[in-house]
Amino acid sequence: MKVITDERCAGYSQPGHPERPLRIIASLELLCRQTELPIDWAEPGQASDTQILRAHAPEHLTRLNVAEDFDADTPFYDHIAGYARASVAAALDTLAAARRGENAFSLMRPPGHHATRNQAMGFCYLNNIAIAVLEAAATGAKRIAVFDFDVHHGNGTEAVLLNRPGIAFFSVHLYPCYPGTGSENVGDNCFNYPVAPGLPRRDYRAALERSLDDLKKFRPDLVAVSAGFDAYVRDPLVPGVLVLDDFYWLGQSLRALGVPLFSVLEGGYSRDLPQLILAYLKGVEGK
Repeated sequence: MKVITDERCAGYSQPGHPERPLRIIASLELLCRQTELPIDWAEPGQASDTQILRAHAPEHLTRLNVAEDFDADTPFYDHIAGYARASVAAALDTLAAARRGENAFSLMRPPGHHATRNQAMGFCYLNNIAIAVLEAAATGAKRIAVFDFDVHHGNGTEAVLLNRPGIAFFSVHLYPCYPGTGSENVGDNCFNYPVAPGLPRRDYRAALERSLDDLKKFRPDLVAVSAGFDAYVRDPLVPGVLVLDDFYWLGQSLRALGVPLFSVLEGGYSRDLPQLILAYLKGVEGK
C-alpha cells in the first residue's frame, strides 16, 4: 500500500473545529505502529495551475489568498492555499501510483469534495478528487468512476464533473444532511443514493451495495474514491450507523472490481478514525 502524506498538513487549526490536525497525526501514529499492512510512504509532489484550473476558476485561486473566512465552517487560515495545493498534489500522486499498479491512499488535509469551481465550503478549499480525475481524463483514461462514501454528499465533485464524457460519479450519503444536495441523480453521469437519517445499518449497507453494483456496470478502467469515514456510528458530527467492519468490507468490495484504484481522505471526525482507515486499507489490500 502506497500512502502519500506530509505531517506539515497538521500545521493549521482553529480551536473547536472538527477538521483538526489530530485526524492526521493519530492516523499516522497508528499506521506507523501497526504491523499487519506493509506501507510504502511518500510525500506529495507539486500540483500545477494547469491541473487545478481544470476544476476551478482562476478567481477561486486568487480568493484562497484573501484573509477572510469563506463561510462559518470554512475559515481562512494563513497559507491555506499552500496546504490545499499540497492536498491536491497528494491526490495526483495517488493517481500516478494507481497507474503503476499500486493501491494508493492520500492521508492529507484539507479534504476537498465540497469545493466547487468557484467556492470553498464544508472544510474544503480545492477539490482534490475532481482535479485528479480530470488529470486522468486529460492523460488517457477513458472510463473513470468516482465513488464517494463520505456521509455528506460530494456536491463540489458532482458540480465539477457534471456531464463530463467518460466520467461517472456515485455518491452514498445521508439526506437531508449538509450540504442539502444529492436527493436525486443529476445530468447524464451523477448518480446519488441518499439514505434517510435514522434508517438502520442494513439500509445503509444496501445503498452502498446498489451503488457498487451500478459502478461495476459502468465498466470503469480507473476508480477514484472519496474516502470519508463520517458515516461511522460514533462520529460526532452526524447520526452515522456504520461500524468498523463496514469500512473493511468497502475496501474489499472496491478491490474486487479488479481495476486500478486510488483513494483520498475526505471526512471522518471520531477518535476511531485511525482504526477505520486501517480497516479500509486492509480491505483494499486483501489483508
